Amino acid sequence: MEQTQFDLARDAIAQGKAAMGMEFGSTRIKAVLVDEDSRPLAVGTYDWENSYVDGHWTYAEDEIWAGLAGCYESLKEDVRARYGVRLTRLAGLGVSAMMHGYLAFDAQGRLLVPFRTWRDTTTTQAAHELTRAFGFHIPERWSVSHLYQAILDGEEHVGQVAELETLAGMVHWRLTGRRVLSVGDASGMFPIDSATGTYDERMAQEFDRLAAEHGADVSIVNLLPGVLKAGEVAGHLTEEGARLLDPEGELEAGCPVCPPEGDAGTGMIATDSVAPRTGNVSAGTSVFSMVVLERPLKDATVPEVDLVTTPVGDAVAMVHCNSCTSDINAWVSLFRSFAQSIGHEVGEGEAFTRLFELALEGESDGGGIVSVPFVSGETVMGVSVGHPLLVRMPDAHLTLENFMRASIMSAFGALAAGNVALRREGVAIDRLYAHGGIFKTPKVAQRILAAALEAPVTVMDTASEGGAWGQAVAVNYMLHKEDGQGLADYLDSEVFGEVGQSTIEPDPADVEGFRAYLARFRAANEAELACERAFGA
Repeated sequence: MEQTQFDLARDAIAQGKAAMGMEFGSTRIKAVLVDEDSRPLAVGTYDWENSYVDGHWTYAEDEIWAGLAGCYESLKEDVRARYGVRLTRLAGLGVSAMMHGYLAFDAQGRLLVPFRTWRDTTTTQAAHELTRAFGFHIPERWSVSHLYQAILDGEEHVGQVAELETLAGMVHWRLTGRRVLSVGDASGMFPIDSATGTYDERMAQEFDRLAAEHGADVSIVNLLPGVLKAGEVAGHLTEEGARLLDPEGELEAGCPVCPPEGDAGTGMIATDSVAPRTGNVSAGTSVFSMVVLERPLKDATVPEVDLVTTPVGDAVAMVHCNSCTSDINAWVSLFRSFAQSIGHEVGEGEAFTRLFELALEGESDGGGIVSVPFVSGETVMGVSVGHPLLVRMPDAHLTLENFMRASIMSAFGALAAGNVALRREGVAIDRLYAHGGIFKTPKVAQRILAAALEAPVTVMDTASEGGAWGQAVAVNYMLHKEDGQGLADYLDSEVFGEVGQSTIEPDPADVEGFRAYLARFRAANEAELACERAFGA
């Protein structure tokens, strides 16, 4: 008798043939279990939230390990509920996480200061000085900016720093005992030389010289994790690591683990955007666009553009913005509370869908309403401390439709402003894919993003799977690639060959409306800067 898809999935899990990807996002940790063809079999989640403590955005160390175990437990429960079997073996696994930030350890592996996340905007002086010294744009959120700022500030812990990690690298280290990163995640710690596939030697020497001038005896390369490319085996799950994941003790140790990746890299994998002239937009708490370059930028110091790499080391132009959906989420919660107060229970999904649909009924320029959704600092707009604002022209048409239209346009406002620099550089894009929860309601955010970037935007049927699924695909690439098969070829032939997709071309009226909105958005940023001066943090 021919086996059903259900039977095949259950047997793959029971026989230890399924692979797992887990990603630590800003508000949710997600795990996805896939079969050998990268079809999702089960999902686990764990909700968490960053805290603002002593001037830094952070997650407590205990929260990281609670989230790791909690997410895996959720995955186990989903497996039991769907298939009636226990998850005890994995073919392989991989961890990814939000990039950048500062995790500094001493020689005994102890965390020296609480995790400082990508959301921090406390490193402006360091980022500017390093950019000038390197002749290469160093963003505020990069790990090297955090370290150099700590040196400039004379922080006591600097002399004890023996190891630097990203969040994905830290978790991978505890699971496998190995201090390594995917080249993509490493490129958000320190600049990568694409010719060598590792940290740029000239810039590393310059950093050591600058640190010495400020009294710090540092060899930056010795502090950073080793660099690997997608497809390489980055270690194996140890007994200690298995107990961190599964405190109940059911998970067997020993499976191979792929290189830990950043959320930018998993976004590229999840959207089949790792080849030159392809790009993607990943939208969540933050939003960023990634375009794989076919040639170097003429100016490597453009402040709106970060130069990182794909998971295999090719150069990528990244425009990263700290704020995207957080303000929309807050407003939708407010509207649901009002509905509840008058006796109408509205589910979260229903609320988002209806409000997003209303946005397309609004005026193309938002009707004179402008939202500035900066929950934290926004480097692209020159903002160090965020104060979300809602402003309107005296003759604005204050309707729910216009409000939602303006809110979604503002989610992409800073991104649109930053991408102007890429257009000036003449960067060519053949395919631009979008993924993230904001695209769950069909066509709405996709249409507005096409207007914002003035380019066709494609959303795949897999768009809502996200970075955890992308990392699970990376695990399968490690496990099942043919000799000499590159990542781009593997994705095209083995993963995305039959995936459905829809493309929206920019509508001229939408483009004209967004341009008018962006001009108001830039003007409203002056009010944002005034709030920063008046209220500070």
